[in-house]
Amino acid sequence: MLANEEKHWHALYVKSRSEKKVAERLEEMGVDYFLPLVTTIKQWSDRKKRVEEPLFKSYVFVNSSPKEHYSILNVYGVMRFVTFEHQPVVVPKNQIDAIKRYISGYEDNKANLEKAELEEGQMVRIISGPLIGLTGKLISAKNARHLIVYIDVVGQSVSVNIPRTKVEPIINQPS
Repeated sequence: MLANEEKHWHALYVKSRSEKKVAERLEEMGVDYFLPLVTTIKQWSDRKKRVEEPLFKSYVFVNSSPKEHYSILNVYGVMRFVTFEHQPVVVPKNQIDAIKRYISGYEDNKANLEKAELEEGQMVRIISGPLIGLTGKLISAKNARHLIVYIDVVGQSVSVNIPRTKVEPIINQPS
């Protein structure tokens, strides 16, 4: 296989709320894709319903070679590849595998996180959402579902209000 035919994982930025449709179209084309979905409970005024929604809103991952990129970009709903210096960013396979492992145990992870004890002043790691991977100090547990976490990013401090299920305690804190 030539270097330009080598397949790598890439992230696609897609139209809002069209992740599942884009995934269907990619499957019809025979493109290897990954759309991480999680089951959540949505509350309407008259009912609750379990729905599957994307873990990363507006993103679908594809395992593709450069010669397939043009046809992938022509899929209705695909906006662009996530790029760096005008080149599609390669998402390491181990990160895709980690997301798959996380998804496979999502319900168990969610239940365990809700039970884990958190104390004010404790260091926590954000495990999902746009701030995934960042660490910070738990400032306040406003209620059982939301926390305020203080994060020091690029020399700037940011206080974020974040759902309890999106953080985990950091067990081995340096003294």
